[in-house]
Amino acid sequence: MGEEPSSLQRTPALPDGPMPKHAQLREILRELAGDELPHGAALPSERDLAVRYGVSRLTVREAIGQLVTEGLLVRVRGKGTFTARPRIDWQVHLASFTEDMRRRGMHPETVLLDAAEAVPPPATARALGLGPDEPAHWLFRLRKADGMPMAVERGWYHPQAVPDLLDQDLTDSLYTLLARRYGLRLESGTQTVLADDADAETARLLGLRPGGSVLVFRRISTARGRPVEDMTSWYRGDRYQVTMQLDRDPGE
Repeated sequence: MGEEPSSLQRTPALPDGPMPKHAQLREILRELAGDELPHGAALPSERDLAVRYGVSRLTVREAIGQLVTEGLLVRVRGKGTFTARPRIDWQVHLASFTEDMRRRGMHPETVLLDAAEAVPPPATARALGLGPDEPAHWLFRLRKADGMPMAVERGWYHPQAVPDLLDQDLTDSLYTLLARRYGLRLESGTQTVLADDADAETARLLGLRPGGSVLVFRRISTARGRPVEDMTSWYRGDRYQVTMQLDRDPGE
């Protein structure tokens, strides 16, 4: 018989009872991942956990799978299971990604993937108040924080509001650039949020499997009473959550 791995400390086997063993193990792993291990730490292997708690590997896999679904753990193919980094809590308001990450003590980074003058789709043309064949400025950027891919942005900008935008440095805060160069401060906007599955390109850029969970934000922003920006952002669903302040209408 092979020897038990020296790193393991065998514990009493999980008891039979009203709570299934996979649920007992799930709560043990929840406490381990939430209180004892640092973010990004590796969990023991499925085999080690099965030996330690006297359960089958199928039971271990089920318990881990539930915590992966909850976002507490992440599986990395060929490497193992790790504790997830805490999600960034985004309180919905008009703010620069760069400024938001800096306020959180994180280092923001922007990778410009493409920039062009092109005719936008009809919905964007209507949103920006453009004619059917009138071009706009198009930006395609990857946003990172502390080296981690966080979001993919595809945005359209009104060419009359920002005439030489494509000649500028587009790897820093765009909102700061709008304010400093064009005297534009985005004053208001409408934003739609939905959950979706990442397409192959977005998944690759965000380090997800195709079809991985993303939060999609479409924002139309105005400055000086005119639409300037129509941007859609895809955020990793396992690294972002949204908080909104809700107040009841006193007239209701």
